[in-house]
Amino acid sequence: MTPRTEPVIIVGGGQSGLAAARAAVAVGLRPVVLEAGAEPVGSWPDYYDSLTLFSPARYSSLPGMPFAGADPDRYPTRDEVVAYLRRYAGSIDADIRTGVRVTEVQPHPGGGYLVRTATGDEFAAPGVVAASGSFNNPYLPTLPGQDDYDGEVGHVAHYRRPEPYAGKRVVVVGAGNSAVQVAHELASHARVTLTTRAPIQFVPQRIRGRDLHHWLRVTGADRLPRSVLTRLVRHAAVLDTGVYRDAIATGLLARREMFTAFSPDGVVWADGSREQVDAVIFATGYRPHLDYLAPLGTLERGMPRQAGGISATHPGLVYVGLEFQRSFSSNTLRGVGRDATHVVTALAAGMSGGTRGRSGLTRRVSAPR
Repeated sequence: MTPRTEPVIIVGGGQSGLAAARAAVAVGLRPVVLEAGAEPVGSWPDYYDSLTLFSPARYSSLPGMPFAGADPDRYPTRDEVVAYLRRYAGSIDADIRTGVRVTEVQPHPGGGYLVRTATGDEFAAPGVVAASGSFNNPYLPTLPGQDDYDGEVGHVAHYRRPEPYAGKRVVVVGAGNSAVQVAHELASHARVTLTTRAPIQFVPQRIRGRDLHHWLRVTGADRLPRSVLTRLVRHAAVLDTGVYRDAIATGLLARREMFTAFSPDGVVWADGSREQVDAVIFATGYRPHLDYLAPLGTLERGMPRQAGGISATHPGLVYVGLEFQRSFSSNTLRGVGRDATHVVTALAAGMSGGTRGRSGLTRRVSAPR
């Protein structure tokens, strides 16, 4: 089969891929977005039901389209974000193909890349944008005795609602926003302990009557480069109006030091005591979902070798949506657009010249299909 030649392939049609598609169109490239899901909304439909953004609507939009709604200071729900991304995808003059899972990217014998999909289709392109996010690659640590534990072990990526845990003894592992939010929600249905390796770091959601994200924007902290962030941000922090801190202080939500091992029917705490536990939910983050790039040899222990989203190993390969890629907000709705513009502009510059002109990369495609 002769592969079809496309100017730029974007792997992933969630917030990162859509931001990259818009940036590509803006610089005259012709992007083809390949999204594994049924809609170009990324992983948002799969998050837990009660999820709300940690930033207000006015600070949570992608470039070119603000969040709709009368109250820009509300915190949009999961379903609002899904609806927003649907509208955003429809506004981009790009070829967005859903239900297309990319399985591997290889060097093309004639230069550029060969992108293969699960259905056997192939695309040849001089440029690839890896924007597949991390939700499908949750990090689940392994502790002693875990294989012999008879209870439920899961990741917050697979948690939806508290009702299935009613009356059970549950341990939630993690010190970030998702861990605290889920543990607090579960506490009204189950006996819950939040376990962490260090005390939880709370950050006030509102300062002097304004949301924290207002101050991040006006001070420029939201755009601090990664080199500065790695020195300043050493531990996960939880945005809080006071509800979560009070829940722990009053005992509504118990917090203990991380357990050291599993037992067949529960966990072994740091003091050596054992407790029967029905379920353990790890809220321990995610890793980039980039296994399709393995044939290129650009991954090191699953992590891409890159600087600011530009591949350090392969010209014409860029990334969007990596955590702390260029700033504190790199993998968020409010910040991914800046990174997309940065890497796509660099990609276009690298593709300029004869190759771009011969393959007609300046031609824009028809409306998404």
